[in-house]
Amino acid sequence: MVKTTVSEQTQKEAMDVAKATQKPGQTKEQTKLIAKGIEKGIAEYKKRQKEKARQLDKKRKKLDAKQEQLNESSTQESSPQRVRQASETSTGSAYVTFAYVALALSWTWIAFHMISQH
Repeated sequence: MVKTTVSEQTQKEAMDVAKATQKPGQTKEQTKLIAKGIEKGIAEYKKRQKEKARQLDKKRKKLDAKQEQLNESSTQESSPQRVRQASETSTGSAYVTFAYVALALSWTWIAFHMISQH
């Protein structure tokens, strides 16, 4: 069993509570035993609260890490996506330009062929 040290303030509070609830005819020894029990209760309560705080802190850190990881992954996904969109846009405009050039060349060829036939 782990021996816990109780602060003087906790001991004083425990004794005050024990004296406040003291029954008529109760001996000083009995009051001291009650105060010790109250001290143990306070120590156990503080111990549980610290454990709860640690668990909540661990959960918060884990959630923060997950959120950060999600932010990083969304940033990494958006960067290649932006590059792909930019290349598709430039490639798309290249196809449009190529189509107009091909159209102009075909009409020029048709016009040249018609003129040379007559």
